[in-house]
Amino acid sequence: MRIVQAVRTALFYFIFIGQTAILAIVIGTIGLIARGRTPLSWTLARYWCWSNIGLLRWITGVKTIVTGNEHIPPGGCIIASKHQSDWDVFAVFPHTGRPAYIVKKELMRIPFFGWAARSLDCIEIDRQKGGGAIPEMMSQAKAAIERGCRIVIFPEGTRKAPLAPADYRQGIARMYTELNVPVVPVALNSGLFWGRNSLVIWPGTAQARFLPAIEPGLPPDVFMARLKKAIETDSTDLILAAAESGLSRPLDPELRARIDALQASRV
Repeated sequence: MRIVQAVRTALFYFIFIGQTAILAIVIGTIGLIARGRTPLSWTLARYWCWSNIGLLRWITGVKTIVTGNEHIPPGGCIIASKHQSDWDVFAVFPHTGRPAYIVKKELMRIPFFGWAARSLDCIEIDRQKGGGAIPEMMSQAKAAIERGCRIVIFPEGTRKAPLAPADYRQGIARMYTELNVPVVPVALNSGLFWGRNSLVIWPGTAQARFLPAIEPGLPPDVFMARLKKAIETDSTDLILAAAESGLSRPLDPELRARIDALQASRV
């Protein structure tokens, strides 16, 4: 099973990386010429998302389910998502209207890819500056909200293993306070199937769930507590439901122990 799935994964990566490179060149070139987002570049970006979802389904056996769109309010808002896999980026994208993703500076400096990302409203953050990067990010975020975008941010800043201890950064609280818009938490379980360090993508049903929006105007500490509770509770629920339905992937001892402990606590 592992060998077969490794071959299927390799085939997926070959197509995924190949078409991503081609589309980055095309969208990046359009962005340089048009100096911004165009209907064609937006269509190509949506094609990239939906085609990746289809490729995952038919090559590796990973189905995609995204629910809770009704919780996304009209107008500007922040979408704060758990981050466990590359799946999160293109699975959430088609449901967000006009998204503006927070992207690492290193990625924005890649020729064509960075040009494409910038033309699609992505917001750059230089994580090497630490807190010093926040003012510049906030300036870009405010401009994106004024353009009618919804800010998409991964509050922990990087991919986390399923059920790993949460580590939420303060940037999301600063953004919530200064933009004064609702925040929509997003829970998911994608790391069970496409892990951050796994060489194999395993069959199963990856799910993302948009949760009820957190209203603007709360004290930062109250907001952070509500955000963390919403994302972590529902992500755990999705992971345990998948585990109870049966997983085709082998579980490492640490993850197995965490799942067993959570299941025992809920009996």
